[in-house]
Amino acid sequence: MNPHAQQNLDAVFLALSDPTRRAILARLARGEATVNELARPFDMTQPAISRHLSVLEEAGLITTRVEGVRRPRRLVSGGMDGVDEWLSLMRSALERNYERLDHVLATTRRAKRKDKKWKR
Repeated sequence: MNPHAQQNLDAVFLALSDPTRRAILARLARGEATVNELARPFDMTQPAISRHLSVLEEAGLITTRVEGVRRPRRLVSGGMDGVDEWLSLMRSALERNYERLDHVLATTRRAKRKDKKWKR
């Protein structure tokens, strides 16, 4: 993974680390919403929600569309691609580790069986 992608991945994980931001993303998964619409279910001010939106936008997860005086937010297509790529790399590494462990265990079992045969 290149350094720029890694830096963006850090920003995405930072954005995802907050439950309010995850809830905002879940809401935006259903469609566009304004700051006021996004703020409704939370016990926080509109400026606080706006700060959360800034973090999500800086991470490349959401974008703002200008529609007259309205500024609806929406999810960015491909915003989670870096996370998917990173998780895929981790899954592959874990699979290789488990395959090596399986090989070691199988070798150990065979050696124990041979050991038992020689002791008889």
